[in-house]
Amino acid sequence: MAMAVRVFLLLTLLFLYANFSSALYEDQVGLMDWHQQYIGKVKHAVFHTQRAGRKRVVVSTEENAIASLDLRTGDIFWRHVLGANDAVDGIDIALGKYVITLSSEGSILRAWNLPDGQMVWETFLRGSTSSNSLLSILTNFKMDKENMVLVFGGGCLHAVSSIDGETIWRKELATESFEIRQILQSPESDIIHALGFVGSSKFVTYKIDAKNGELLKHTSTAFPGGFPGELSLVSADTVVALDATRSILVSISFQNGETSFHQTFISDLVADSAGVATILPARLTGIFAMKINSFIVFISVTDEHKLEVVQKITYPAAVSDVLSFSEGQKAFALVQHGGSRIQLVVKLDNDWSTDLLKESIEIDPKKGFVEKVFINNYIRTDRSHGFRALVVMEDHSLLLLQQGDIVWSREDGLASIIDMTTSELPVEKKGVSVAKVEHNLFEWLKGHFLKLKGTLMLASPDDITSIQEMRLKSSEKNKMTRDHNGFRKLLIVLTKAGKLYALHTGDGRVIWSLLLSSLRRSEVCEHPTGLNIYQWQVPHHHAMDENPSVLVVGKCGLGFDAPGVFSFVDSYTGKELDSLSLAHSVAQVITLPFTDSTEQRLHLLIDASNHAHVYPRNLEAVNILERELPNIYWYSVEYQRDIITGHALKGNCILDVEDEYCFNTRELWSIVFPSEAEKIIATATRKLNEVVHTQAKVIADQDVMYKYISRNLLFVATVAPKAAGEIGSATPEESWLVVYLIDTITGRILHRVTHFGSQGPVHAVFSENWVIYHYFNLRAHRYEMSVIEIYDQSRAGNKDVWKLVLGKHNLTSAISSYSRPEVMVKSQTYFFTHSVKTMAVTSTSKGITSKQLLIGTIGDQVLALDKRYLDPRRSPDPTQTEREEGIIPLTDSLPIIPQSYVTHSLKVEGLRGIVTVPAKLESTSLVFAYGVDLFFTRIAPSRTYDSLTEDFSYALLLITIVALIAAIFVTWILSENKELREKWR
Repeated sequence: MAMAVRVFLLLTLLFLYANFSSALYEDQVGLMDWHQQYIGKVKHAVFHTQRAGRKRVVVSTEENAIASLDLRTGDIFWRHVLGANDAVDGIDIALGKYVITLSSEGSILRAWNLPDGQMVWETFLRGSTSSNSLLSILTNFKMDKENMVLVFGGGCLHAVSSIDGETIWRKELATESFEIRQILQSPESDIIHALGFVGSSKFVTYKIDAKNGELLKHTSTAFPGGFPGELSLVSADTVVALDATRSILVSISFQNGETSFHQTFISDLVADSAGVATILPARLTGIFAMKINSFIVFISVTDEHKLEVVQKITYPAAVSDVLSFSEGQKAFALVQHGGSRIQLVVKLDNDWSTDLLKESIEIDPKKGFVEKVFINNYIRTDRSHGFRALVVMEDHSLLLLQQGDIVWSREDGLASIIDMTTSELPVEKKGVSVAKVEHNLFEWLKGHFLKLKGTLMLASPDDITSIQEMRLKSSEKNKMTRDHNGFRKLLIVLTKAGKLYALHTGDGRVIWSLLLSSLRRSEVCEHPTGLNIYQWQVPHHHAMDENPSVLVVGKCGLGFDAPGVFSFVDSYTGKELDSLSLAHSVAQVITLPFTDSTEQRLHLLIDASNHAHVYPRNLEAVNILERELPNIYWYSVEYQRDIITGHALKGNCILDVEDEYCFNTRELWSIVFPSEAEKIIATATRKLNEVVHTQAKVIADQDVMYKYISRNLLFVATVAPKAAGEIGSATPEESWLVVYLIDTITGRILHRVTHFGSQGPVHAVFSENWVIYHYFNLRAHRYEMSVIEIYDQSRAGNKDVWKLVLGKHNLTSAISSYSRPEVMVKSQTYFFTHSVKTMAVTSTSKGITSKQLLIGTIGDQVLALDKRYLDPRRSPDPTQTEREEGIIPLTDSLPIIPQSYVTHSLKVEGLRGIVTVPAKLESTSLVFAYGVDLFFTRIAPSRTYDSLTEDFSYALLLITIVALIAAIFVTWILSENKELREKWR
């Protein structure tokens, strides 16, 4: 009896704490992951503020996104991210209910339902040649109560129905490479005028009947000075352009089919006109805007084609298009900077002296200057006209200004991350508790009582909501100090705008942001470009007087030999510690495994002349480098020439100006792939900070295989030149994929395999002694994934346990890349049903936990695939010992398990990269996926075997212990009474 009670209680305890599923409960959403949606830098914006329905603004962005935003909050109503090669050329609204978008250089026209974003129709427009693209909706001309959509692209002018997308008529205008710059509609007739240039020397006009596309008149007039292509419409029969030298303004009149040119030197209008002039794309009436040097000049055009300067303002500034807000009245917005404030002025386009609105608004200086402004009007309660402005900032953020205040702002620069790194948070100071007391004793008991009800499935929906709120409130994941599990970190990301953000891994909030001065456009640096971000100084946790810092590397220019720029930023505060303008270019950055006495990491920069420069620039760094000179090697890949080269340091540079921090390099080896047979399309190597727990791998028959572990292995994939394009660009007979494993110290090819009838794109990931790559098999018409594992045969004799115990093995002997390695390779290929955007592999602090492959699918989700599915030792019928080892029976394709999606039902739109970071807890890996959206989570490939879960019920444990003690005490009394009764017998 007593034994039965004990067994029953033990089984009850095991049942309560057993974890039978890896799924996520509803009240656990958001505890370990977060998801943020963005749209990118706005290019076009159209307001929709009719009285019926929600007020919204529809935008298109540089990330090829189309979105409808709530004007009150800035939230996304709906959004579509088009493909990487489907750039949006223009947007507009037709019939008050359709969003019309033109993309892919004027070849794809789509209509979206304004309220919910559902696609209504899609039309592919056929062109005869490449040209610019233009979208125009004829609002004054209607056929059967529909707007006509005019599209110019591919050298053709198309008239398309706004209701069903059917092409009404098509006019080919590709003769002599004509490009339309403006489309005008006659207000009282069905005539349209198309204005543009043929080449760079002729101004051309077409007069076309909008009903049937009939060409009524065509004029072509040559201009000896030529045109650069910019055009500004100032009236119904006058446009202004620059000549080819950008020193003369040309007023072009095209009245009654006659074209005349009127030239005015810019120097006659503007005193300081030594810079390059540019006509801004603002559409004003009777006035155009021109940027020259550090000024924006507004110039009016009289009826006699005389040009007069109306106003000259200091750049930076932004000008909006004209807005019709009342009967016969038009206005435009002008934004100027003044310190940390911006001046928003709204003027009538025909009365420069009248200000309809003038406001001064405080703006965060870290957002930079205003780049674009779009305005919209609304009716105030007193029936007067008010104006709101949508502003695009230099850091790609989006703001809505109204009534002298910022209504909302969006950090859409985070949609264009180009690189990232992590930083540890500060250590919590001893003796000071940063955690606040959040519950009193009653609340603590109440919380555990609710958790107990949830565990026993007795909780009501209100209880479940309360449990989730308590978890989020009591969670320590958002503290600004380190935790013992290593879950709390800073994600420091660099965006295309040259701005740094520090995101907290707990909830994704922005801790600090910084627009780097070295990556801002200026007269000195016209085209700054951010390249990479590296950890610069990582002090030990006991050195509390120093904060960690990061190094941001960029270049000032678009060319390969453009000079580099450096920025050093404090990881905790976001303060820029220093910035450098380098005298040399930055072709390659090599992070060395050495630090100086201040714990600054040494970096080697290779310039376009193959000179190596050491940073930090101090004598200690030079001494360390000279001491380690024989052990420093690197490689370079020239994708254009299909050459891989190995390099080493030689000695100090011999230059005209002495530089002790510069070193010459020497070429050790090179592999030249024949251009007529192979073209490099992908490379991959191991992470520098990857930890491998053990080199030995025990297989089923108790044998030992030793992994070939080398940080100098390089994976290279080449394809046939005809197969270097998109899938299907070559036949299977013309396609092949060749894979190499190359030692980058000696240039020795350790392994080579050819996949005939296959082509790219190739995505690969390298970890420990294995590499996995994804490609397309043309013969099978399916994607495939192959794995290669490489083992060290020179250590194959170390299989005696006594040798390992007594230390009589060669596992610790020195290894040289110059000694010919004895390697054994195992490989296998599987079908995989998905196209892949990117791949990564989980990483842990000690390298003990099994690996998972993280696959960014074409559906912008992240799939976790156990490495065991890609074991080359899989067989159709594994033996019993192999099954005990964990070998999965062989199948021809890899499984897609819905529960294995790390992103659950969410999408990371425009997915570009996946980064894994080890936590201090060995079982857990941190995953950060970025694209247009951001996603962060924690995953445990082998389950959390080294910790209790966050929702562990201590109250239930306490009740169970008390119940066990009571049961033991009761059974002891019953047992004593039973023995006493037996003795009396």
